[in-house]
Amino acid sequence: MKVTIIGAGNIGGAVARGLMAANALPQENLTVVDLDESKLNELKAEYKSINTAKDGHDAASKSDVVILAVKPWLVEPVLSGIADTLTKDKIFACIAAGIDFAFLNKILKEPLAAFRVMPNTAMSISESMTLISSQNATKDQEALILKMFDDMGKAVLIPESMMGPATSVASCGIAYALRYLHASAEGAVELGFRADEAYQIVAQTMIGAAQLVLKNHSHPEVEIDKVCTPGGWTIKGLNEMEAYGFTDAVIKGIKINK
Repeated sequence: MKVTIIGAGNIGGAVARGLMAANALPQENLTVVDLDESKLNELKAEYKSINTAKDGHDAASKSDVVILAVKPWLVEPVLSGIADTLTKDKIFACIAAGIDFAFLNKILKEPLAAFRVMPNTAMSISESMTLISSQNATKDQEALILKMFDDMGKAVLIPESMMGPATSVASCGIAYALRYLHASAEGAVELGFRADEAYQIVAQTMIGAAQLVLKNHSHPEVEIDKVCTPGGWTIKGLNEMEAYGFTDAVIKGIKINK
């Protein structure tokens, strides 16, 4: 399998590094395309046998999977430049917020297996929550793309109609989680911890909380009840947060795109 990634920015570069870290394909079977030679040189320094190019047309024509990872306003001109290479025997994936299949179909020359992919920035450390929608894809093609992005965290297949909400929960959601981390660390500093200590304590606590839910397959409130003792600090702290609208504020933030 040969893969071309068009765009070597934060997301495109993260996909390239994720594929290499997972040994998903030989280095020589990956081509990364970008106009910025410095970004290509960075990747080439890490993975000496990958291919790099400034023009995506030739690379796309020789690839089995083409991943477009550019800013949304660049999708139309870049995709138009390679559309004639995207024949029905190929797989095409687009990583660009707000770009739907209806938009892509106006540019693509013929029906082919196409995917919308929405990761979050944790893809750079192979811990992304990636949401994927498919069009004209077989089960085997869906499995291939899911496996590719599962190697960079966790990937799930969802209907395209849920891509907007999914973006709010997973892509924007990482910023919401980081805002809680920052706020909690600020409180820890007020209690006397150094900032570096506070961030380490809170970050590890958040990892532990998430793993309790994921590994135990339990409801968060079940895990909360295990911590709350009558008259204890935990229940008092939770009630104080709720008095200031914690849960309501989070829900409103998540639903901001409605």
